[in-house]
Amino acid sequence: MSQSSMFVSLRHRNARLFFLGLLVSNVGTWMQMTATSLVVYEITGNATDTGVNLLCQFLPMLLLGSWAGAVADRRDKRLMTLLTQTLLAAQALTLGVLYLSGSVSLLTLYSLSLVLGVVNAFDNPARRGFVIELVEPQEISNAVSLNTAVMTGSRIVGPALAAFLKGPLGAGWLFIVNGISFVAILWPLWSIDRTSLHQSERAPRGGTPVRDAVRFIVRDRRLLTTFIVFTLVSTFAFNYSVSLLKLADVRFGDRRYFGILLATTGLGSLIGSLLTAARPRVTTWWFYGNGLLLGVSGLALAWAPNTPVALLVSVPVGMGGAAFIAGQNAILQQEAPPAMRGRLLALSAVAFLGSTPVGAPITGWIADHVSAEWSLAYGSVITLVAASCGLVYRRRSQRADVPTHQHQLAAMQVDGGHGSGVVPETSGG
Repeated sequence: MSQSSMFVSLRHRNARLFFLGLLVSNVGTWMQMTATSLVVYEITGNATDTGVNLLCQFLPMLLLGSWAGAVADRRDKRLMTLLTQTLLAAQALTLGVLYLSGSVSLLTLYSLSLVLGVVNAFDNPARRGFVIELVEPQEISNAVSLNTAVMTGSRIVGPALAAFLKGPLGAGWLFIVNGISFVAILWPLWSIDRTSLHQSERAPRGGTPVRDAVRFIVRDRRLLTTFIVFTLVSTFAFNYSVSLLKLADVRFGDRRYFGILLATTGLGSLIGSLLTAARPRVTTWWFYGNGLLLGVSGLALAWAPNTPVALLVSVPVGMGGAAFIAGQNAILQQEAPPAMRGRLLALSAVAFLGSTPVGAPITGWIADHVSAEWSLAYGSVITLVAASCGLVYRRRSQRADVPTHQHQLAAMQVDGGHGSGVVPETSGG
């Protein structure tokens, strides 16, 4: 596991420009997300309302995500990402101007979060699909993991900046700064060397693109199991904008610790993502093992006796969570036919982000009516159970993995699909 293998995708100039711009832009995005949660919580004092705001932000992903993935598979992903990133910048600037003018209410925040969610539903599969076009086919797993590293690693700086700057600057200027930060990603998208892109084959119009992607997963028992586990864990274990905010306020006595806890979790996320990126091939053992790490460390964080211990324990929470997410994305992309990658990425996003409308309000209700500790711990328990069941199933069925995959590729050929050409995972991974 060498440093060169960890960052192999960065040998491409296009990838370097894109990931640097994405990092800067996402620092601003995390500033806005953290500040928005704090503003909602300050208005009502209820974690449930913070969960409702997340419901508005991620409900469009649940409703539109799969269809948006099919749209991305049929379009130029660079141009589509340019459009969505421009719209995201406009949403942030609008929120900032309204807040500074004193026109922001709870309904305004919910409405703009809904707008943000609609744009993100289309941005997610287009942007993540474009990442794959930046590198050689054999570097796809590394690029996907580095993308996760950038997205989660930005949590180190963004939430911490929001926690420290919200007081002196105010939330409105943080929203404005986020809007301006999108220049960092829009410029590389516009000026990138298009002649060196490895553009994916576009899916044909017509047919049943979303159902084809679902059938692809269902036909492979190993992929189906990881997808079910991923969905369960995503629904209940990653609602940090609710659970950590309540923990910071109630257990540790200072809401500013919310941003600091997110930042230390982000540090762990960066480590977990880079460790996944350094692996030449991501296996389901890695996926389930990091699920167990996420569950155990989440329980420890929920009942951390003091703030220093909480900050220390939040690092493995981030490590396990990011490696779990990056592992799922890499496994899907290793197996995906090129013309189906956008749809599979969208299905993964629906499972991870689209499940938030279910999990966030539940987490908020538990935080308000049971305890702050259990708002994090219940998801950790579900994670431990789901990952353990997945490991047991994986161990029992490992000998059937290769035949299952071969039957799936044969079925894809009958349906007019294209095999990925990737050697299936075996028990030696």
